[in-house]
Amino acid sequence: MNKNAFLLLVAFIVIFFTSCSPKSAGTVVLLKTDLGDIKIRLYDDTPKHRDNFIKLAKEGYLDSTLFHRVIKEFMIQGGDPDSKHAESGVALGEGGPDYTIPAEFNFPKYFHKKGALAAARMGDQVNPEKASSGSQFYIVQGKVFDDNDLIKAENRIRDGKRRAIFNDVLQQYNDSLNMLQMQGEEEAIMKLQQKIMAIVNQKYSEQPEFEFPEEVKEIYKTVGGVPHLDTNYTVFGEVIEDKNWIEKIKSVFGKKYGLEVVDAIAYQETDARDRPLKDIRMKVKIIKE
Repeated sequence: MNKNAFLLLVAFIVIFFTSCSPKSAGTVVLLKTDLGDIKIRLYDDTPKHRDNFIKLAKEGYLDSTLFHRVIKEFMIQGGDPDSKHAESGVALGEGGPDYTIPAEFNFPKYFHKKGALAAARMGDQVNPEKASSGSQFYIVQGKVFDDNDLIKAENRIRDGKRRAIFNDVLQQYNDSLNMLQMQGEEEAIMKLQQKIMAIVNQKYSEQPEFEFPEEVKEIYKTVGGVPHLDTNYTVFGEVIEDKNWIEKIKSVFGKKYGLEVVDAIAYQETDARDRPLKDIRMKVKIIKE
């Protein structure tokens, strides 16, 4: 192919991209890697996470960061600025800006289906509000679940909600418990523990019991995902694909695209910390606001 023909082909690809890609509300970003490109739509009704991701992308903050934590049939995680110049084998996952993003849960509208974009965060013990990392995110690969698996996931989420209530109530009575323990008042300790559990049970009973809607279950049973993360991590976008466009791009450039790239990254060989042995860097570009 001569130079002029190649330039015409590239122009056609650009026109095709803008005219035939999915028309959908929300900001669209292109996440480029050596293994292929992933197009992602950011949700308008998670505005704090959307605006923060746009800010990071425009600043180039995420460029050259790695997918530093990869677990097949679970998710691929990136966005740690410390990964930009990290040597092979170095532990990653602690970096980010000096702020967090308040949780923006919108379940069941948004959930952890395959291709969901969600924010990483610190654990509940140090982060009971479930605030998101300022830069680290993950894309769900997940797997397909059956009915029994989904019942287990529902129970796991319910246990987490009860545990959160318990930790909150315990914090209120922690000083009293410590004082009674110092005084050796075993009977009083037992009575206070019973009181705490009664309060926990009452508060938990006042909440509607968690359950996956049928339409969400169907997606988990066909498309797949990671259901036990629902209501615990903010989902603020998703991978979007246009099958016809993808096939044309693949036929020209021979590259993977979209969820194929998520799969390819998720199945990379990793070390004991789940860091890929071969660095997978990203570049993030806003292509529609």
